[in-house]
Amino acid sequence: MKIGFTGYSLITCMLLVTSHVHSDAIRDANRLLQVTNLGKQFELTAQRQTRDIIRTYVSILSMSLKVALPEQIKNKIASCYAEVYAWENFHPGIAQIFANNLSQKELRLLIDFYRDLGLPPMEIRAFKDLISKAEQIQRMSAEYILVNSGSCVDQDAGLIHGYLANRQLTEALVIAD
Repeated sequence: MKIGFTGYSLITCMLLVTSHVHSDAIRDANRLLQVTNLGKQFELTAQRQTRDIIRTYVSILSMSLKVALPEQIKNKIASCYAEVYAWENFHPGIAQIFANNLSQKELRLLIDFYRDLGLPPMEIRAFKDLISKAEQIQRMSAEYILVNSGSCVDQDAGLIHGYLANRQLTEALVIAD
């Protein structure tokens, strides 16, 4: 099959239009993430979960071994989680999920809603339909985060184990003197 110059022109135009529409969708998805302040909410949630993880480690050590976890170890653990769960690691993928699952009209409707521009009465039905997509987008986003996130558990265990081993060695040396 031979494609003439007009065929190539048509294909090129289609690719340019598709690329432009996709970049507009990504731009709007990024704008939506910005106006919803999702990055800040994500980081606050990650910080809260990190505190809970550290609190759990502290509790286990305190109850089972009567040992306090030093601040230096807590800070190293927190630093790992801050790095692994930094919003910038997930922002592009989440924006892509929004762009792939919402039309530009839906993205703009949400942007206007979150900017407190309200909803025109004629868009209420579209907004309700849009809300029905939230669960699927939330599930896809959670899966994306799970698949694309690292883990700090091995490092945490190594830090705690190293601290305990060093502590036991220090106690043994003190007893030997």
